[in-house]
Amino acid sequence: MSKPSCIIDFANPDLRATEIEVCDPALVDTSYRGRTWRHFVSAQRNVSAGVWEAPVHLERCECDYDELCHLLEGHVRLTDSHGVSQEFKAGATFVVAAGFKGTWENLTPVRKVFMIIKD
Repeated sequence: MSKPSCIIDFANPDLRATEIEVCDPALVDTSYRGRTWRHFVSAQRNVSAGVWEAPVHLERCECDYDELCHLLEGHVRLTDSHGVSQEFKAGATFVVAAGFKGTWENLTPVRKVFMIIKD
């Protein structure tokens, strides 16, 4: 059975994850291994979308892109450079806008759907 053109189904069992290890102490409080499944990439429009998962960790961020996040699992806390925090749990949808400086903290293991738009 064929599928409609220009539709990307995230339930793709053939897509392999890209695994990364982040261990730079300038970026993270503790080393971690994360996995990303990039289901959609448009280099022409500087857009990518997929699923990301990672264990408990704290990461320092300076975002030069807009990111839509939908938490499938877990609990995160984002804290801006002024010390103002907001927490999100599984089921939450939010945008981290370009210009955000602060920390992203996985308080539990996290799995999220993301879409990144970069100027």
